[in-house]
Amino acid sequence: MSRRMVLLLAVTCAVAVGNIYFPQAIGPLVADGLRVSGDSAAMVVTATQVGYTAGIVLLVPLGDRIPHRTFLVLLLGLTGLALFAAGCAPALAPLVAASALVGLTTVAAQIVGPLAAGLVAADRRGAVIGTLLSGSTGGMLLARTFSGTLGEWLGWRAPYLVAAVLALLLATVLAFAVPATAPASRQSYPALLAEPLRLLRTEPELRRSCWYQATVFAGFSAVWTCLALLLTGPGYGLGAQAVGMLALVGGATMLCTPLAGRLVDRRGPDPVNLSCLLGVLLSAAILALGALGGTAGLAALTVGTLLLDVAMQSGMVANQARVYALRPDARARLNTAYMTCAYLGGSAGSWLGVRAWDRAGWWGVCALVAVLAALALARHPPVPRPPRGVRGADAPQTPPSGRRGGQVAVADAAARPAARPEKRQPPRKVPSSER
Repeated sequence: MSRRMVLLLAVTCAVAVGNIYFPQAIGPLVADGLRVSGDSAAMVVTATQVGYTAGIVLLVPLGDRIPHRTFLVLLLGLTGLALFAAGCAPALAPLVAASALVGLTTVAAQIVGPLAAGLVAADRRGAVIGTLLSGSTGGMLLARTFSGTLGEWLGWRAPYLVAAVLALLLATVLAFAVPATAPASRQSYPALLAEPLRLLRTEPELRRSCWYQATVFAGFSAVWTCLALLLTGPGYGLGAQAVGMLALVGGATMLCTPLAGRLVDRRGPDPVNLSCLLGVLLSAAILALGALGGTAGLAALTVGTLLLDVAMQSGMVANQARVYALRPDARARLNTAYMTCAYLGGSAGSWLGVRAWDRAGWWGVCALVAVLAALALARHPPVPRPPRGVRGADAPQTPPSGRRGGQVAVADAAARPAARPEKRQPPRKVPSSER
């Protein structure tokens, strides 16, 4: 797993994830170009997101059945063709259909994760996952800027056509660069589809990781759903562009997720999860100051959203490292269960955020984020478990001097069974005169 391969897979994640988000920036251009209303043009974004959710459920489990290289090339090739069809769509209905197909097939990032987890050593897995997540974050952030700028210059079709060329070129490169891997499973397609539910029932660590991500992503979605209402309301009176500028602050997570991955490799995922959940609680307190308005409130919103983004993405690195270590033969199906729970949590968070805004305003949204973080913390183990087979009084009594005390105790224990036995004297030889 060379650095060049990690970089190539991170670019793959960026391109695949960017295909979901770049249509959001060209909705008005699509409405003008096809002479439809803005609400009708928004169906393009909805179709892409619905297709992506369906792709996670229906296609990602096949990552354990089809060799990764073949599957990635196939997905990116289909995505490129769907993007080309969308860019050439003569009316809204074909564009919506092509957008749904784009969302369905652009799930390559969910295949890259299990592929990388199988190619890298366990003590580097967290760092690689963090780098791949940086690629996904970069694709999400840069896609909107790329499509908006290109669409203003060349029209709404240009972003689709350029994205199609990128996907097809990337498919060609991956066909030669990705090493061949053997399929991890021979199960039938119906069995693969049912496996994520069974894994959720049988793997408690998977359920814990899903719970962490679902609750944190719910708070994240609640904040970003209601942030536009706050900034465009009477307290600030800003435009929608202010929300976009604030979202660019989240680009700092591209630097933080590789660091979180290295911490996961050194300390394990639990300490990183604990720090991230506490960070979400702190971000809720800082974001609440945004209700004050003015420069101080805007600064609080900037710091709070940045902390929330970093906590959410870094926690995702820890969760995926834990999930991929459970069953090497079912990583794609584990990822299907994990990502499905995460997106369900995000959808629920958006709905709950709007309800909290209607009842209590921005304070209610921040309280919702704090409650969700507390629910996740309630599931976190309070202290590390002792080694298996050593309980209570059976634990060795070592001085509190740390490592040196432990070494002394081990040395003493090792010395006891190795004590030198009593030396036996050889029989005395009787002289012939005494006989």
